[in-house]
Amino acid sequence: IRFFRNRTFSLANVASLLMFFGMFGSIFLLSQFFQTVQGYSPFGSGLRILPWTLAPIFIAPIAGAMSDKLPAKNIIGVGLALQAAGLAWIAAVSTPTTPYSHLIGPFILAGVGMALFFAPVANVVLSAVRPDEEGKASGANNAIRELGGVLGVAVLASIFAHAGGYRTPTTFVDGMTSAVYVGAAVVAVGALAAFGI
Repeated sequence: IRFFRNRTFSLANVASLLMFFGMFGSIFLLSQFFQTVQGYSPFGSGLRILPWTLAPIFIAPIAGAMSDKLPAKNIIGVGLALQAAGLAWIAAVSTPTTPYSHLIGPFILAGVGMALFFAPVANVVLSAVRPDEEGKASGANNAIRELGGVLGVAVLASIFAHAGGYRTPTTFVDGMTSAVYVGAAVVAVGALAAFGI
C-alpha cells in the first residue's frame, strides 16, 4: 500500500486502470456488434478487430526506442489520447450498416495509442520503486489492469443496457455508442493522469 504514496507509481496505475477500463469495455461491445448487428461469426468478428490489436506489434518497438529519448509520461499521455480519440471515432461512425472500411482508421489509431502506452508504462511503474520491490510493483500494476478491464466490461455493459439493448440493430448501436463514448472519456482522463506523472 505504501507504494501508492509515490505520485509516479499512483498516477501510472491510475492511467493503467482507466486505459484498460475503456479498452476492454469497448472491445467487449464491438465484438458483439460485429456478430449481433452485422452478422459475422465470432472468428470473423475477431479478425475485424485485428487492426487494433496488431498495431502494437509494429509500434511498440518504436515507442520503446522513443522512451529512451522522450519523457515516458508524454509517450503514455499521447498514447492514451490517441486511444481515446480512436474510441470516440468508432462511436461517431458506428451505425447498423457501417461499412467495415469506416472502422479501420479508428482501429489503427486506437492500436497505435495502445502501443505507445504499453511500452513505457511498465518501466515507469518499476522505476518508481526499489529494485528489490519490482516484483510487488509489477504484481500491483497487473492486478490494477485486470480490475480496470473487469470494471470496464461491467460499467460499459450497464450503460449499453440502459441506453440501448439487443432488441433491434438500432437499439444495439444506440447502447454501444453511448458506452464507447464513455469509454473514450475515461481513457481521456487516463491521459490527463499520465501527463501528471
